[in-house]
Amino acid sequence: MADAPNPIRETDDDARALARGLIAAARYGALAVIEPETGLPTVTRIAVVPGPDRAPMSLISDLSSHSAALAANQACSLLLGEPKAKGDPLTHPRITLQCRAQRADKSAWREHYLGLYPKAQLYYDFGDFRMIRFQIDRALLNGGFGKAFHLTADDLAP
Repeated sequence: MADAPNPIRETDDDARALARGLIAAARYGALAVIEPETGLPTVTRIAVVPGPDRAPMSLISDLSSHSAALAANQACSLLLGEPKAKGDPLTHPRITLQCRAQRADKSAWREHYLGLYPKAQLYYDFGDFRMIRFQIDRALLNGGFGKAFHLTADDLAP
């Protein structure tokens, strides 16, 4: 039996540009964490904006279960990219970022975050909300059917 061909393409400038574009355009994504109580994965939708260095950022409440999970284990995944209104959702580009969640200075990022996600004005100053910056370790880009790539943090850097 012959070995199956590797479905992962060589990362090129087009893949890097698509990945950077998905991160820049994202205003929400699916965050995957490990629950400390059970050791099981869980996924939730969060608001996201790109930081000036392109690292995604989010405002997360301490009352959420994913906040407790990130406090116990910073390792997480963030899925960005939404399907368009038409066509097969599995053919639309998306990127999975394998990250480490780090707290950031919420007051320092206020103008930047609200400039990109103005709806957060309603709760930005609530005491239980913290700014989280997702430090990307690597990424898995699905650019559409037959367009899979592995990317490094350097591939996504400005």
